[in-house]
Amino acid sequence: MSKKIKNADLAPSRRAQKGIGQYILTFFLLLYTLFCTLPVVLVFISAFTDEKTINKNGFSFFPEKWSLNGINAVLRYGKQLMTSYGVTIFITVAGTFLGLLVMSMFAYSISRKDFKLSKFLSVFLLIPMLFNGGQLSGYIVFTTMYHLKDSLWLLILPLCVSTMNVIILRTFIVNSIPSELMEAAKIDGAGEYRTFFQITLPLMKPSLAAVGFMMATAYWNDWQNALLYITTDSKKPLQLLLVNIQKSIEFLLNNSNVPTAARAAMGGTIPQYSATMATVIVVIGPIMIAYPFFQKYFVKGLTVGSVKG
Repeated sequence: MSKKIKNADLAPSRRAQKGIGQYILTFFLLLYTLFCTLPVVLVFISAFTDEKTINKNGFSFFPEKWSLNGINAVLRYGKQLMTSYGVTIFITVAGTFLGLLVMSMFAYSISRKDFKLSKFLSVFLLIPMLFNGGQLSGYIVFTTMYHLKDSLWLLILPLCVSTMNVIILRTFIVNSIPSELMEAAKIDGAGEYRTFFQITLPLMKPSLAAVGFMMATAYWNDWQNALLYITTDSKKPLQLLLVNIQKSIEFLLNNSNVPTAARAAMGGTIPQYSATMATVIVVIGPIMIAYPFFQKYFVKGLTVGSVKG
């Protein structure tokens, strides 16, 4: 009886200690979140800060003077900016959809133990991860052999399939989808295509969302392929346009023969730093808006897909 009384006395103190630990952990997590958020806040504030104030006092959370010159320097490319936004959105959506379809089918194939070529395809998948022909050879193949110079396909195909993403999808299928379910479908007369599209693919939503978000981010931020292959203004993605804007600003700053009218159009001062921060906002804005909607699937898909090999 006395032992029960002692245990009853200890229970509240243990709960109290656990509660204190939770508060401490929450405090450190909030502090860490604050440190991660401050640079993003500084980028937004700097985009609306006067260039002379930045040159005088540096970057600050409480600037002396506000200005829209940085934003205006980016928005001055209004029509081309909208065109580039459309190209980037098309590439991101089309590339992500095509990549998920191809990689999920590939992952399903190598996850089936009764598929004779599963080991061969698994080794074949790892080869590009270990050996790379280089950028020059890729440029020659795409432009000379495939004749895809100045084509949007060159912004989609190079990032379409990733070895690591296929491994994540394959691991998710093996660990999270019961093989008995596929065997039952096979007994009922379902073929491989029907088993994949009607049973396996709907159950892969968490992993598809996680991989899809990573692919969409890669497509959205890609500018190097566009710099190499795209020459037409109507096909330039957003990132390449922003790189060109930065180069134009650097040219105006480094060239002493710049006409006065060009400087007057910039508000008298060429907004180097504020325009740079404005370009960052233009790039990361849509990704920051989309991330909260995919966060749940993103974490779940990566967690389940990385438990076992």
